[in-house]
Amino acid sequence: MLYSLFEAQHVALAPMRMAAELSRGWFGHPFSPWSLSPMAKEITAGSDLFLRVTNRYDKPAWGIDEVQVDGSPVAVELEIAQLKPFCRLLHFKRALPENRNDPRVLVVAPLSGHHATLLRDTVRTMLQDHDVYVTDWVDARNVPLDLGAFHLDDYVDYVREFVRLLSPDLNVVSVCQPTVPVLAAIALMAADREAHQPRTMVMMGGPIDARKSPTAVNNLATKRPFSWFEQTLIHRVPMKYPGFMRRVYPGFLQHMGFVAMNPDRHVNAHWDYYNHLMEGDGDSADAHRRFYDEYNAVLDMPAEYYLDTIRRVFQEFQLPKGRMFVHEEWVRPDKIRDTALLTIEGELDDISGSGQTEAAHGLCTGIDSDRREHFLVPKVGHYGIFSGRRYREIIYPRIRGFIRQHA
Repeated sequence: MLYSLFEAQHVALAPMRMAAELSRGWFGHPFSPWSLSPMAKEITAGSDLFLRVTNRYDKPAWGIDEVQVDGSPVAVELEIAQLKPFCRLLHFKRALPENRNDPRVLVVAPLSGHHATLLRDTVRTMLQDHDVYVTDWVDARNVPLDLGAFHLDDYVDYVREFVRLLSPDLNVVSVCQPTVPVLAAIALMAADREAHQPRTMVMMGGPIDARKSPTAVNNLATKRPFSWFEQTLIHRVPMKYPGFMRRVYPGFLQHMGFVAMNPDRHVNAHWDYYNHLMEGDGDSADAHRRFYDEYNAVLDMPAEYYLDTIRRVFQEFQLPKGRMFVHEEWVRPDKIRDTALLTIEGELDDISGSGQTEAAHGLCTGIDSDRREHFLVPKVGHYGIFSGRRYREIIYPRIRGFIRQHA
């Protein structure tokens, strides 16, 4: 019902959005006589802000058509390496000589509300020195109901399948939420003594042990009973989408949660955007649009997967307690011996608190100490771990060096 009401609200806003669009054109176009009126700037800026706040944001494009390799521009072609009901495995194929032997990297993107394009900076930077594949998760509202459910165990299965496909000599980078299923997948492969296990695994800002330095995200999960999440946050997809009647955690609810974590920051950002429009500061306004075009683009998560994650990762802490099973197979991180481990945390991370990712070292005791590293990045928050200047200048060189050393 709530999902349908959300859709109805968007339809109800259509006349006001149309009026705002007309006002922005009348008072903002340089050739319009209305643009010379005393209140033209205020009306134009206000209309633009209203349109952005009430807009529905589709999945952004990757926009990676070219990268710099050894100081020269190289064309990049995006291709689908494997297609699954809930995920597309993408390959960013660079137009390089076939004899170039750059390490192969699988970047496992989070399935936690935003699209995989949130890792655009991560991918673009890694393409300078690596052959990069990315998990591009599908919006659950677009997955027909007859394709079945998607649980946390299925996520682990997907990772194992992708690792086998891209092996040998593969390196795995997981960002935020997937650190748990990725560690589980590699642990199961190690326990089964599979021939092709990853050379390295890099885990960035993830809840390996969510008991450590709990954040607002962790506190929400522990203070509410499991039944609350299922009864309050899970809804069925409306008729207009291919996934009609599928149970999901809707993207718009997740987005409300993201904003509620730092409401003052978002209010100030939009007020600044209004002032940038008033002042004619196009560069700052464009920077605001680029960030929020990505931040506001959210997807629906399968209900089974979301509820599994809440219960098993954030309430029962199954992995750090040694009680995690995938299809009745015990997950034993201590069985990992042939994969080197690098964990990365941000000092100011308010999503995955200090020590949550580092906890992987206490679980992966089978990896020799000289093949394990932890990097605590000063003055960096959650998103700064995988994007922005500090990522490019401080964090990425550490990842590149680690992969080259152990791969």
